[in-house]
Amino acid sequence: MRAARLLHMLLLLQNRGRLTTAQLASELEVSRRTVLRDLDAMTEAGLPVITHRGREGGVELGFDYRN
Repeated sequence: MRAARLLHMLLLLQNRGRLTTAQLASELEVSRRTVLRDLDAMTEAGLPVITHRGREGGVELGFDYRN
């Protein structure tokens, strides 16, 4: 289940670009805390996850990972 969710999150970030944790949580039907734990796991796996703070913040894949 977690592997499928991580893959889904990766595909969402690849296809849509920057998303907030609230948007990811809603899309994946999990809590924001679960999204944060999953993002930590993706970072530990070596994926270039970049977080932006503030009103225009969110999470995205770095280094032109979408290409």
